Amino acid sequence: MDSIKTFPQKKLPNKAQRHKLFGSVEPAPRTKPVEKQEMADLQNTKKDFLFDLDEVGITNVKHPITLESNLTPNEQTTVAAFTLTSGLKHTSKGTNMSRFTEILAAYSENGFRVDIKSLKSFTKALADRLEQDDTEVEISFPWFFQQNSPQSGLSGMNHADVTISVCYDQDKGYSIAGSLSALITTLCPCSKEISEYSAHNQRGLITMEIDIDKAIDESKIDWKEKLLEAAESNASAKLYPVLKRPDEKIVTETAYENPRFVEDMVRLVAADLYEMTFVKKFKVTCRNEESIHMHDAIASVTFDKESS
Repeated sequence: MDSIKTFPQKKLPNKAQRHKLFGSVEPAPRTKPVEKQEMADLQNTKKDFLFDLDEVGITNVKHPITLESNLTPNEQTTVAAFTLTSGLKHTSKGTNMSRFTEILAAYSENGFRVDIKSLKSFTKALADRLEQDDTEVEISFPWFFQQNSPQSGLSGMNHADVTISVCYDQDKGYSIAGSLSALITTLCPCSKEISEYSAHNQRGLITMEIDIDKAIDESKIDWKEKLLEAAESNASAKLYPVLKRPDEKIVTETAYENPRFVEDMVRLVAADLYEMTFVKKFKVTCRNEESIHMHDAIASVTFDKESS
């Protein structure tokens, strides 16, 4: 048996002595107030500070949310990145940053549920708490959904990246915007046309940014599902978490039967969005990570139904 090596014991100074060794010093005499009502409130200083601010607040706030979906899983928890802002008049030096997280915590006591109706209520409550005329809440999160492979039926979890933005203005009311980014497969029409044996394909990222009709919270429309369908149904093929050989055969043949340029993708998706009554304005972008080129391919289209 190998012998266990022993080392001479080192006598360490106690913890307070170690802290002092590494630079800690005794607290200085305290001269400033410790009670809130006696502390200076610089943010609430009222003077002419030259300019109104478009927005001020907090961003990249990670927080758990509860999400409802028409796709399985119908209810899920995920983590969202919050951006909470308001305008600021030139007569105020600053905003009360703690109030943003204070009201977020209050709304999260029973879980922060993300739907348009709840977000409108939260945005209005934020404006009231901040005593401001306008506020904006933006939430970005991964939305998960079950995807079954086309032949074997094996299921796995896919996801799309979703952003919802709700703006409240005391005079103009609410404006709502959303975006969804989903991965799809595209097969090159040109490669299929000129090649003897095959065609190259690539993974594409479809991003749809939409202005949403304010009445959507009164309907049962799951706008996330509608945008996902627009992306996947117009692609050469979907992406699947689990594929066996019979599945791969179907996916590759489906892609070969439905070749798409990035230009084709944005136009086809735009046509679907044009037909959705809850979409007022949209921008569609497709970015392909090319498999035989050193570059990516990109295309986009913007359309405003209300000004057309």
